[in-house]
Amino acid sequence: MKSIARVLMKGTALIAHAYTPPSWCSLTPPPHGRLSLAHLPTPLHPLTWHGDMGASLTKHNISFWIKRDDMTGGIEWSGNKIRKLEFLLADAQQQECTAVLTIGGAQSNHCRATAAAARRLGLEPHLILRSSSDIGTVGNLLMDRMVGSHIYTCTPGEYGRLGSEVLVQHVAEAIERDTKHKVYRIPVGGSNAIGTWGYLQAVDELIQQQATFDHIVFACGSGGTAAGIVLGFAMAYENAALEHMPQLHAVGVCDDPNYFYAYMAQIAVDMGFSIDHYDDNNQYASVEDYLRQHVTLHQGKGRGYAVNTPEELQFGVDFAHATGIVLDPVYSGKALYHFWTRVLQENMYSFANQSILFWHTGGALGLYDKCGELTESTSMLTGSPCQKLDVYGKGNGLNISG
Repeated sequence: MKSIARVLMKGTALIAHAYTPPSWCSLTPPPHGRLSLAHLPTPLHPLTWHGDMGASLTKHNISFWIKRDDMTGGIEWSGNKIRKLEFLLADAQQQECTAVLTIGGAQSNHCRATAAAARRLGLEPHLILRSSSDIGTVGNLLMDRMVGSHIYTCTPGEYGRLGSEVLVQHVAEAIERDTKHKVYRIPVGGSNAIGTWGYLQAVDELIQQQATFDHIVFACGSGGTAAGIVLGFAMAYENAALEHMPQLHAVGVCDDPNYFYAYMAQIAVDMGFSIDHYDDNNQYASVEDYLRQHVTLHQGKGRGYAVNTPEELQFGVDFAHATGIVLDPVYSGKALYHFWTRVLQENMYSFANQSILFWHTGGALGLYDKCGELTESTSMLTGSPCQKLDVYGKGNGLNISG
């Protein structure tokens, strides 16, 4: 029985396997290994609209599709981050680390997924969380604590003065000083040269699903997902794996477009990308210029990261009513709200007779932190009436006494 268990273990998500990049990918060197943690491929389907929300799209013959990366796993690690963690934690295994440290906001989806996946692999999770108050146990924080994360908090001011890289470095050094752990360090959002391979691979997954789109829209919060999607589609198209290059729309939910263009360019360089392979006609001044010509970065942060307007929250309620699909308030919901109201609705004729794919990157646990705002500033409760049953026919509620 034990020998059978050992054989079965080799086929599970616990052991990294050798990684072979897509045939169209020319980046070298590729990662050594990849874990099989996510439930892939994620579903891809057209949206069916109920009510008036999709009427303008129907009028202009715009087909709207969604790719469900909110369905990459269970409640512990669903969302886009697990695609990055398949490569990052494989690297942690190769380096024989015994603990993992990463950083993010108090309701960080990335930190939650990292903590759960680390525990799955037998690594001790450590999280640095940015918060101006007690963190509590709501939403992602409940999952962080369920899996026994070691949590360290800092204020937004401390985060801004020191920066995430310095904080991770100092905390990792302190952990290694005070324990016997070897700590694997993961940046904000898992967005570095290793983690970004998760979305290069995701592009190949979408190509294998044999669906083509005129426009692809996705949230951009730390830059890695966007960098992987943009580089993936650009390389696939230029190496003839795609007949049609979609117009890519990244919607920033924090910082500004210039920051993201520069950060994505640095990730691309760190991955081994060079415009020399794709610039026979000298049309690109730099890697950043290459990215600028392959993706439009829209400013969609509104009032700021993880801060919502009533209109943004109402959009999420309306979308759920119209489609049965729930968006998160920090990434996908804010990104689609901006694209829908500021790009699509204001330029409807330019999208006529075209197809749009929205890449849902998950994060629904963040809604629990917005319960008060959803109740106070949206139609959520009036749109979902609750009525007492009148079981005995006493005239108080819905009479079912017969």
